[in-house]
Amino acid sequence: MKQYIIVSYTSWRTTPSRAQQLSARLRDSQVLFFQPPRPGRSHKDPGRQVRPNVTVYSLPPLRPLPEGAELLLRHAWRGQAAFIRRTALRHGFRSPVLWTTHPQQVYLLDHLNPRGLVYDCDADWSDLPPQWEGDLAAAADVVFAASPGLLDRLSPCNANIALVPNGVNYPMFSRPGLEVPAALGDVRGPVLGWVGRIDADLDLSPVEYAALEHPEWTFALVGRVSGDHPRLARLERLDNVRFLGRKPSVEVPDYVSRFDVCLDLRRREQDFSDVLPRRIYEYLSTGKPIVTLLAPDQVEEFPDVIYGAHSPADYCRLCERALAEDPAWVAPRRRDYGAAAAWSRRAQTVQRILGAIGL
Repeated sequence: MKQYIIVSYTSWRTTPSRAQQLSARLRDSQVLFFQPPRPGRSHKDPGRQVRPNVTVYSLPPLRPLPEGAELLLRHAWRGQAAFIRRTALRHGFRSPVLWTTHPQQVYLLDHLNPRGLVYDCDADWSDLPPQWEGDLAAAADVVFAASPGLLDRLSPCNANIALVPNGVNYPMFSRPGLEVPAALGDVRGPVLGWVGRIDADLDLSPVEYAALEHPEWTFALVGRVSGDHPRLARLERLDNVRFLGRKPSVEVPDYVSRFDVCLDLRRREQDFSDVLPRRIYEYLSTGKPIVTLLAPDQVEEFPDVIYGAHSPADYCRLCERALAEDPAWVAPRRRDYGAAAAWSRRAQTVQRILGAIGL
């Protein structure tokens, strides 16, 4: 049985991350999943078996250090590596593959001697010292990149690189007969919905524009709300805008099933990244129309099935067109894109590549 040590830059959570989705689908394997230090959990706690093949541990606290403090960083990560090594030996790991997800984890390579090294890159880390990611990618036996932009950036560092975009729990979002949530049970007109956190970084101008133009539409925003958003107070005063809060991941498909149009909104951070969020693949899996707001120089993804707007007025107009769409025309094509992005298929691609290089 293969053995993997996955060092994740995000915690194991109820809304699964990319690392969670892939690790849980590594067949015929044992996985030790190391999450960052987090409040309420200690590295001294026993591991949690979250899947038959996955056990989760929290890493020891790592105090913030400046990027240029090379000696201090090496010393700090030596402690992390020692904890990983002790835990792996306790589980009988003798020759594991090390799976990294963040450029700073390059410091683990000074203290661990894995059988193989994977670097899974699903974010734009260009704000970090480039040597971290360059050295990590160069040392890896294989690099997985979540977008064409990341693939292009990392290709000079490693010839063995593969494009593995984000994915979706396709059966969860494509199944028919979902129940309409009580929070939307009284709505009779069209529902245009968003799923994702709502904070100051999110551009809500298309929602405000369309909600004022079409008071007969209901806008359902599903996600954790941060009170410091500059448009929040104005939107809360509109009768046709509903902030529904964060919902458990198992309930999200019920809300999306009531949407007549799925809304994709821009974050400032996305202006520098071409990584498609999980939300897009969830929307595609339903077959429902999708309207997105594009950055000025953004290359459109799935232009044949997603309406791409360049301004709030354009966004509103395309929502009108989406509501008038004939579902039989393009909905099956959207579902095909969703099915192709199923995490089970992404994991098959990853395992096929790992098997080909002996990992």
